[in-house]
Amino acid sequence: MVNAVFYHKEDTTYKDVRGKLYHFPGTYLSRVVQTIGSMIVYYGPLTGVSGRHYSGIARVRAVEQDPDLPNHHFAHLDEYIDFDRPVDYRENGGFERQLVRPDLSVNGGRSVQAVRLIDAHEFSAIVEAGLSEPDEWPARIDSIDDAMPARTMDEPPQDAYIAAPEPRAIISQVINRPFRDLKFRQHVRKVYDRRCAFTGLRLINGGGRPEVEAAHIIPVERGGNDSVQNGIALSGTVHWMFDRGLLSLADDFNILCSRHLNADVSHLLVPDLMARVPAERHLRPHPHYIAWHRDNIFKQ
Repeated sequence: MVNAVFYHKEDTTYKDVRGKLYHFPGTYLSRVVQTIGSMIVYYGPLTGVSGRHYSGIARVRAVEQDPDLPNHHFAHLDEYIDFDRPVDYRENGGFERQLVRPDLSVNGGRSVQAVRLIDAHEFSAIVEAGLSEPDEWPARIDSIDDAMPARTMDEPPQDAYIAAPEPRAIISQVINRPFRDLKFRQHVRKVYDRRCAFTGLRLINGGGRPEVEAAHIIPVERGGNDSVQNGIALSGTVHWMFDRGLLSLADDFNILCSRHLNADVSHLLVPDLMARVPAERHLRPHPHYIAWHRDNIFKQ
């Protein structure tokens, strides 16, 4: 089992669902098969950000042939989590030794490869760079999460040489549920600017912390991942109704109200019933996730 970098862009013609499915030609099959059971890094262009960046990680669970397209395959992914920020591949002199040369020039033959195998220490260095930003609005002091350290990744002594942490330590941390819950909340509240997508309200408490909650569209216990595309920022009451299928979303982000609602809640929602979602496509709820919510949670 080895780590790898998977190239992805949002307007791809491949049948990708970030963090769920990775569609690729048979050229890369031998490499992808080696990653089964291991974690990979997403890499590529992002809307509104120049250049190419590492943007998140996921675990490869299985590989199967595409029944509709010859010589193409799907990698089934889970445990996806976004990075706190896009990480430039040239940062700190470059994370991949075979991609960025010592003089910072790029190996053109390597850069065009959609799947690149990398060693465990390169992987851990990328993850450390991507998941080490503190939450600008941490949990309340009385929250159970208060027991978590301020720094999100393992922190060396102040006088120690700062190198990439050991790969096993990175893996054990990024699959930890409390860590992932903190990161998911941090990412969703940030991309929605602390504003509820359904009410349009941005409520800040006396301590300066936002009251908006981060909701999974597909719940974790039903196989949902921690991608911002599987998340939406909602106020407490609206979150409760969304989780119980009384509210949902159309593919165009129109808010759907269930006939099972025993009261008119239109006064709680934005007047045009269009959810306030991020402008960048790669941050909005993905059609795959909201279709699942409509089919499995929403009470029509």
